[in-house]
Amino acid sequence: MVNRTYIYFIALCGLMIALSGCSIQQRVKKADKKYAIGEYYDAAQIYKQCYGRLNSRKDRELKAHVSFRQGECLRILNDPKAVSAYNNAIKLKYPDSTAYLRYAEVLMYQGKYREAEKAFRTYLEWQPDDYHAQAGVYACQNVAEWKKTPSRYKVQVAKDFAAKRASTFAPAFVGDNPDALMFTSNRQERTKAKEKKIQRPSPVTGQQLFRIYSARKNASGKWEDITLAEGLYDGDASAESTENDSTAGKAAPAEMGACCFSRDGKTMYITYSRPVNGQDLGARIYTSTRASGEWSEPQELVLFKDSSITVGHPAINATGDTLYFVSDAPGGYGGKDIWFAEYNGTEWSIPVNLGKQINTSGEELYPTIRSNGTLYFASTGHPGYGGLDIFKAERDTTAIDSLSGMGWAVYNMGAPFNTNGDDFGITFAGETESGFFSSNRGDRKGFDKIYSFVLPEMEFIVEGAVVDNNGEPISDASIRLVGNNGTNTKLQVRRDGTYKIKLQKDTKYVMLGTARGYLNQKQELNTFGLNDSKTYTQDFTLSPVSKPVTMDNIFYEFGKWELTPASESGLAALVKLLNDNPNITIELSAHTDYVGNDAANKELSAKRAQSVVNYLVSSGIERERLTPVGYGEEKPVVADATLHEKYKFIPVDQALTEEFISTLSSDQQDICNQINRRTEFKVLRTTYKLY
Repeated sequence: MVNRTYIYFIALCGLMIALSGCSIQQRVKKADKKYAIGEYYDAAQIYKQCYGRLNSRKDRELKAHVSFRQGECLRILNDPKAVSAYNNAIKLKYPDSTAYLRYAEVLMYQGKYREAEKAFRTYLEWQPDDYHAQAGVYACQNVAEWKKTPSRYKVQVAKDFAAKRASTFAPAFVGDNPDALMFTSNRQERTKAKEKKIQRPSPVTGQQLFRIYSARKNASGKWEDITLAEGLYDGDASAESTENDSTAGKAAPAEMGACCFSRDGKTMYITYSRPVNGQDLGARIYTSTRASGEWSEPQELVLFKDSSITVGHPAINATGDTLYFVSDAPGGYGGKDIWFAEYNGTEWSIPVNLGKQINTSGEELYPTIRSNGTLYFASTGHPGYGGLDIFKAERDTTAIDSLSGMGWAVYNMGAPFNTNGDDFGITFAGETESGFFSSNRGDRKGFDKIYSFVLPEMEFIVEGAVVDNNGEPISDASIRLVGNNGTNTKLQVRRDGTYKIKLQKDTKYVMLGTARGYLNQKQELNTFGLNDSKTYTQDFTLSPVSKPVTMDNIFYEFGKWELTPASESGLAALVKLLNDNPNITIELSAHTDYVGNDAANKELSAKRAQSVVNYLVSSGIERERLTPVGYGEEKPVVADATLHEKYKFIPVDQALTEEFISTLSSDQQDICNQINRRTEFKVLRTTYKLY
């Protein structure tokens, strides 16, 4: 006879397994419900618990669903574990090809472009016409090159707004006032005693509630007085219940998101959201007006008759008659799109989708409209670096969209604005190219920070020094700058011979270095085609009028008078000097050392001097300005301080005669003989063709 206890045990186990299965099914349904109303953090926690209790064979279909939904939640929460969740869904053969698209997106978010491209291509096998995936492939192939050419904008963390273990984003200047800013943050509040207030965590993010804060700039340019926006938060969050489950019949706490302001700063448009009783009320746009230093109680701005349609991220134009916003309304291109509505003085028009030039099957969020009509927005659907990228859209009358009646040319703002993280929510200080935006770049927890940006004015500078042939500064030299834009400036150099002059863009300049007792030197430069600031270095080496100048770069064939190709640069410099000083005549002399026959040395030096003269004449210099002389060994070099500094064994004022050289070592004799073998010029007249 079978043991009854054993039978009861088996039956009990079966019942527990059945109940366990029902429990998991119920928990998945609860997670799905939370997912549907946007409580992604709570949903992700439940999906995680369910995933580990589902059998990969028996419950494969349900487990694939749980994996994909978990990935969706984690992606929205910027959690890197989304990669594993989507990968699990793919391995479990999740039936929707969207899993590959999402997998590619989160891989890009981590900067894994090669793997992301592969996932995009797999998705395109099912959806070959999908622009979002096509843009992803294009971006993965080109992002490495894009990073090599960042824009001129300078970007850095705005530390004045920073808060530990919190997200701070969506900054917005209060109208045209560049000294008043508001932003969204979930930072922890403190009492006057600096004790943390207990706030209910958001079921959407698992963090503190997002609220709107204000900040003002003090006289020294530092942002301070960061407080909750006056008037919007009369209630005390610490008095609210810590329980939070809208799916269980309790009201979830309200959150406020991105905001914008009318040009006069008196009207605020706010993103407002709160699920109630398990129903997705979605985000709404509310308005508030400022009076007596505080904001009034927000009032809903109704844009769609269908209350189930989500709207948020408002952006009002300069004249206050066109509101741009984000919505998931029917008639869009997928995800969330940017729409607009116009105000006729009494009511808002029926909203219109901005069209496919702006919107994609991805997400288009956080619009900003400038007074000139240029639109800025964040997108995951256009070709970008990963995550949300900031885009600039300018009006284009040649490509009018039939839906919106507007045409746009869209540009990725590039680095340093965009990274593989989320970059979004830009605001400009008036008409300047400076302001703030949001990014979670490089943050392992995915927290957003506010970054400042500025486009420095392009600056073009020419600087350098004026020295003599020995490299000594000429303190009384002058620089004359003449530009084809009418510029005609004369500048005295500093005591150390240096100078610095500011230039204009797209201008051709002629520069002339002059000093009493020295020959002039002319240089040319231009600032055409420059896309960034540039500093030119232009030194001037002036030759003295009163003494011979040795040309170090004139070379001849050994024992002959033919010039070598290595002489080209030295000869070209001499031609330039004569052209820069058209009223001088010079003696061109060649010298040898004492080695060999005196008469032969003199003849060789004369022929060498003539070779140089012949070159100069062939280069357009009048022959009557040139007097060739061959001195042979008659005029040895007399050492000056510069030569002594270079060769300590040669005393100052010492003539390098045969008698002196013979007292030196063999190596030192070779040096002195080489110094004596030279080609020089000296000025004979400075009035050629002046009269």
